[in-house]
Amino acid sequence: MIRLKFLCFLLLVANGGNLFAQASKRVLFLGNSYTYVNNLPQLCRDVALSAGDTLAVDVNANGGQTLQGHFTDNNSISKINQANWDYVVLQEQSQRPSFSQSQVEVEVFPYARGLDSMIKAANACTETIFYMTWGRKNGDAGNCAVWPPVCTYSGMDSMLYLRYMAMANDNEALVSPVGQVWKYLRANHPLIELYQPDESHPSAEGSYAAACCFYAIIFQKNPLLITYDFNLNAAIAADIRQAAKVVVFDSLSDWNVGRYAPQANFSSYIDSFSNISSVTFTNNSVHYDSVHWDFGDGSSSNAINPIHTYNLSDSFRVVLSVFKCGQMDTFSQIVVIQDIVSLENIPNPFIKIYPNPASRQLLVESERLTVERLEIIDALGKIHQPIYQQSERKIIIDIHLLPAGAYWLRMSGAAKVHPFTIIK
Repeated sequence: MIRLKFLCFLLLVANGGNLFAQASKRVLFLGNSYTYVNNLPQLCRDVALSAGDTLAVDVNANGGQTLQGHFTDNNSISKINQANWDYVVLQEQSQRPSFSQSQVEVEVFPYARGLDSMIKAANACTETIFYMTWGRKNGDAGNCAVWPPVCTYSGMDSMLYLRYMAMANDNEALVSPVGQVWKYLRANHPLIELYQPDESHPSAEGSYAAACCFYAIIFQKNPLLITYDFNLNAAIAADIRQAAKVVVFDSLSDWNVGRYAPQANFSSYIDSFSNISSVTFTNNSVHYDSVHWDFGDGSSSNAINPIHTYNLSDSFRVVLSVFKCGQMDTFSQIVVIQDIVSLENIPNPFIKIYPNPASRQLLVESERLTVERLEIIDALGKIHQPIYQQSERKIIIDIHLLPAGAYWLRMSGAAKVHPFTIIK
């Protein structure tokens, strides 16, 4: 079985294999003051441009706005329905996701789900990014008495992490883990001031950390490529970029990057008759909207679960490609078709093959069997022609040079291929 990922393969080929080929994305930001302070969308655009990438942005972010508010806001709805976005960023009011589970289930989760559904209805290829914010510098003093978990920074930040991850996982969306980058910076670079004096809104350093985080998620590239410092001290800007690399780029899968890309897989069942072999293929792929099968004998199909008939005895590499929104994944498997002959034409169909599993030699016994051609097929479909000795009733096959694994033995004059295993 072979799997090949093509999430960015075509782009790399088109650019001569340049790993850091220029990319262009369109992003809509729906948030509140955490988004518009320091003009985060423009800052994201500037850091991307400095790394050689292009980011077109639009924004609707009013102070104190909630996801519930965006869900009914005509401006937000209109911008979503432009339907030309690669990503739409959703940022909840800074405190709401840290409240009790029962309150969040009423005030937050339904509107995250509703907005995500609206985004996908406008354009099935647009991906939602949830903007994970941070705990207040010394916790949420205003809600501490009624909800103790938010009394400290770490408590509030932990609640925000849990709720944003829940929103992302429930909606098959991405996460921009800005709060986790801040957490890393607070622990490893405590002299970098991420907060404004209100201990809530981001300083220039805080917004720069957010922009570096978004760059890694949107372009799936190393934020160390960024050269724009946002007029910060160069050493501080470098520390922030490194934090975004460690937390985000080095662990993209933790933030659901690639998790909902198409993933190809299939199984097969061979129904053999005297003159033909019909193979039923079951598509086990996920996150796809179209497929293409290559059956390895020059024929193909776009059916989801095809049935294909082979007219020759051979091994065939079957390749399934699945597609969604310009992304592709492939999965291949070897299908071995048994010799297509009638058993009644074989003088003595009884064949004994041993030992199984084997290590150095494989023995074949039959009362009458003359072999003119003998082949061993490995799990990748490669055909090996081993050295063997043949007498009237026995064939001794030398397999000591073959690595451990699953194999099939195919012989002229035999009615089928015979599976066996090599151990070392």
